[in-house]
Order: sequence, then structure tokens, then C-alpha cells
Amino acid sequence: MKPFKGSIQSKLPKQETSIFAVMSGLAAEHKAINLSQGFPDFEVSSKLISLVNKYMKKGFNQYAPMQGVMNLREQIALKTESVYGNKYDPVTEINVTAGATQAIFSIISAFVKDDDEVIIFEPAYDSYAPAVQLNGGMVKYAKLQTPAFKINWNEVKRLISNRTKMIILNTPHNPTGSVLLPADIKELERLTKGTDIIILSDEVYEHLIFDGIRHESICYYPELATRTLVVGSFGKTFHATGWKTGFVLAPANLMAEFRKAHQFTVFASNTPVQYAIAEFLKDRENYIHLNGFYQDKRDYFVNAIKGSRFNVIPCHGTYFQLLDYSRISDEPETEFAIRLTKEFKLASIPVSSFYHQHDDNKVLRFCFAKKEETLDKAAEILNKI
Repeated sequence: MKPFKGSIQSKLPKQETSIFAVMSGLAAEHKAINLSQGFPDFEVSSKLISLVNKYMKKGFNQYAPMQGVMNLREQIALKTESVYGNKYDPVTEINVTAGATQAIFSIISAFVKDDDEVIIFEPAYDSYAPAVQLNGGMVKYAKLQTPAFKINWNEVKRLISNRTKMIILNTPHNPTGSVLLPADIKELERLTKGTDIIILSDEVYEHLIFDGIRHESICYYPELATRTLVVGSFGKTFHATGWKTGFVLAPANLMAEFRKAHQFTVFASNTPVQYAIAEFLKDRENYIHLNGFYQDKRDYFVNAIKGSRFNVIPCHGTYFQLLDYSRISDEPETEFAIRLTKEFKLASIPVSSFYHQHDDNKVLRFCFAKKEETLDKAAEILNKI
């Protein structure tokens, strides 16, 4: 096809192809073990799959309500109250989405206008900044303090201005596996009190938190919750990332604005999947043990690479483990990750890709949401380098 000959002014002129697509493509090309992109290689619950099939056969195959199937919204409300002690009205304060990334984009689209400022913490999930920029906003970057990847609240205070519209949180944190603690939430409350700042709290790994640490959901904090839209993901919780089903919790006035954008972004998400998840959620056993399940995988992977020259950076949540390779090579992260894929047949993600200036700390991210046999093969490679 002939190219368009008119003038094109890109809205994302510096945006490159997602590092996830690049590394997964490289892994496929070189037949490498793929610990780069964050998805499990084990099966979804057979019970949950049967429930999806059940609702397909029952004829629940047309559009769901824009807000989400009521059965599911009611179960989300019950689960949220049970886990966090906070009540959300399933009619006016809960919305099902086509995955968490869509939820995040719709939230930003609903509230961020030209020249509004949004504070995000780097290294950051790669959809945040482009979504802000596409909506005319300006990104203010706050760097998490290495090596523990903690928030420097004095820096956040300096970044806040009368143009600050939103602060985006992510706990447990992708890509680092760090988590927010009660002291962090108190600082956030203090800095935003008396302002019009909205909080977007990305909590998709809410049940993947380890070492006896409590997930500090904004849902625990009633005053802060009045200015917050909380994002969750059933794809992460139920090992079904390809189903792209998430949700948003927010007070009614914020939810009303969210829905104005959501309805024109995607309108509705998968109907039989929503009904199936609603029934699956009725049994708490289907999600309350996930922290132990994934902590065992983290520990298995870390123990398997004890003989390697990689330095393990503590991971307290998500299903990502950071490894420091500074004792092995001086190569930039992307170059080392590519060489690791091509020569050693193991794909990872360079953490520099999560910084807008590609900060290089000689750290790679590995996904441990894998079968033991996959982790064994990966560990064998890492121990030989």
C-alpha cells in the first residue's frame, strides 16, 4: 500500500515499540525461555473454565451492561468489604473493565486535561505516561529510591503544584516487587489533604504479596478513598491475563466521570467471563491463598539461582524478581537482555525500559509465574553465566 503523503504530527513522537513485545518476539525467534512478559505458563482453574463454558452455553454471549454484569459487581462489593472493610455500592461505585490497562487509560482520559500535571513513580508501568500525554497532560517523574525502591516523599512534595491533577500509585509494584507501607499512605494523605488531587491506585497484584506484609490498599483508608480510583485485575488474580477483565472502585462522583470516558473507550467487557468470575468469587478459597502460592514460586526461583553471580533484589509482591548483574557485565541493560536471549536462550526485561530517561542500574526483571520445570531450566542457565 502506498504511504500517506500528508503531514503527520505524532502525539507520541518518542514512543517506541513496547519492550514486552520486543523481548517476547525475540524469545520466540530464538526459542528462548520467556521470563520477560508477565503471564503464567500454567493452566487456569478448570472449574473457572467450566464456568465460562457454562455461561456461554446458557446464552450469555451478547453485550454486558456498560457498568459490568451486576452479579459480578455485587461479588466485587462483597469481596472488597470482606477483605478491606470498605463498602462500595455496586450500582454507583463499581465498574467492570476490559482489563486493568483499559481502566487506567479511561481514568486518565476522564480527568486529565491539557497541561494538567500527573505524578508517576519510576520505574513505572509503561502505559501510565503515554496515557497522560495522549490526553494533553504533563508527566512529572518521581524516582523510587534504590536499592529498595521506596518513595521519597520530600521529592513528591516538591513536585506538587497548583496544576497537579493526579498521582498514580502502584502497589505491589511492577516492575520492582516493592510495596507501600502504612507510613507511605499517611504521607500521601498528608500531602493531598485540602487539595483537588485525584489518586489512581493500581492494585492489580493485591493478592500477590509476601512475607506476612499486608497489602496497603487505599480501600483501608476511608478519607483517602474519597479521592481515589482503585484498579484491580482478575487476569492477575486468576492466572488468566488473556481474558482482559478488570474493575474500578471509586466514590460515586468520580465513578460518574469515569463512566463517561469508559463507555466510549470500550463500552463493555466479556460477558460470559464476567458471569463465571462472579460465581467463582463466591468461594474465598479461590483467591485468599494466592500470596502463599506465589511466595512459594518466588522462593523456589531464588533458591534455584543461589549458585549464580546475580544479586537478588528483595521482592515482596507481584510475580517479578529483579536480578542485579553488575558482577557479571558492564553492558547496558537492554544489550545484556538481548544477549541473554540470543546466546543463552533466556528472555527477561531490562528495568531501564521503565524509566523515561532509560536509567541503567544493571538490573533485569524476570517473571516467576511459571511451572517449576520452566524455573528449573531458567535457573540452570542463570547459574552458568
